Amino acid sequence: MLGVIGGTGLNQVEGVEIIETRSLSTPWGQPSAPAQRLRWAQGECWFLPRHGEGHTLAPHRINYRANIHALRLLGVRRVLAVAAVGGIAPSPGPGDLALVEDLIDYTWGRAHSFADGLAGPLQHIEFAPPFDPAWRAQVADCATRCGVPLVTDAVLGVTQGPRLETAAEIRRLAKDGCTLVGMTTMPEAALAKEAGLSYATLAVVVNPAAGTTDGSIHAAIEASLGAGMAQVHRVLEALVGATDQA
Repeated sequence: MLGVIGGTGLNQVEGVEIIETRSLSTPWGQPSAPAQRLRWAQGECWFLPRHGEGHTLAPHRINYRANIHALRLLGVRRVLAVAAVGGIAPSPGPGDLALVEDLIDYTWGRAHSFADGLAGPLQHIEFAPPFDPAWRAQVADCATRCGVPLVTDAVLGVTQGPRLETAAEIRRLAKDGCTLVGMTTMPEAALAKEAGLSYATLAVVVNPAAGTTDGSIHAAIEASLGAGMAQVHRVLEALVGATDQA
């Protein structure tokens, strides 16, 4: 079963039917929101809004461990994480999609492992690459078949948030090799690997990062988010049908 982690709007997409809502408890507390089983594109998937109902949870306050554990309890084995990000490099630009290839973690203070000495055993997972190659290839193939171009060599810098970055911070990320910047892929990706789930991040670029262009970042987000998410929905629709039959 496919699990989708993303914003709060997927359950409102035309043609999507909510067929079950499940509230779960985990050893790490409550997930961000009840999970919804959706019927879409002649297939089904589980959907979990990362920031909670109404988009109220800041990136550093999300219970990533509970979210990943809940999806595993629901029988999810492959996870597609949808993330709105800023563009550091000229490409991909606002409105474009990227299937993230690698990441650098700049977050701090988040519960980043199930190995807490109490509920989870110690694991030293291999994290190169952080995203499952076979699963990424399947996502890329679905995007190709539905005519959505993807950048597939993006490196994501994951920052603490919820504030946006300074121009100096973006220059530092660029020097480190980051081409995108976001706030939620870590520790989500590492926890998914600890849980034995295939995980990939589909990023929609919604703004140029601070200092890379003139103008308001929030205005750029408003201008490009709708077009980018429409592309995401096309990929998801193809993926849900293909994955449900796999």
